[in-house]
Amino acid sequence: VLMAQRIIDKIRNAVKSGNYDMTHHATEEMAEDELGIYDIECAILKGKIIKKEKDDPRGVKFVIKGVGVDLSTSIGIVGRFKETGVFLIITVYKIT
Repeated sequence: VLMAQRIIDKIRNAVKSGNYDMTHHATEEMAEDELGIYDIECAILKGKIIKKEKDDPRGVKFVIKGVGVDLSTSIGIVGRFKETGVFLIITVYKIT
C-alpha cells in the first residue's frame, strides 16, 4: 500500500509539474472518447492505481482509474515512467 501511494504521488507530481508526455495513440484515443487534457490530468490527480502490468520490458505500466473534470466521467489511463523520469501516458479511455 505504501509503495502504491509513493508511486501515485510520483505520477501526480509529474502531472503537476508538466513532466509528462503522451503517445500519439493516447492523443487519438482522447479525441475519440471526447476527453480533454484537463480530464486526463484530473483523473490522475484524483484517481488511484488499480493495476500494475509488469510484462513490458520498457518498464512497469500503471493503470489508473479516475474521473474527469465533470467529476462523473470515469477514465482509465495507462502509463509508465521513461528512463528520463518523464511519465509517459500510453493510452486513455472512457470507462462506460
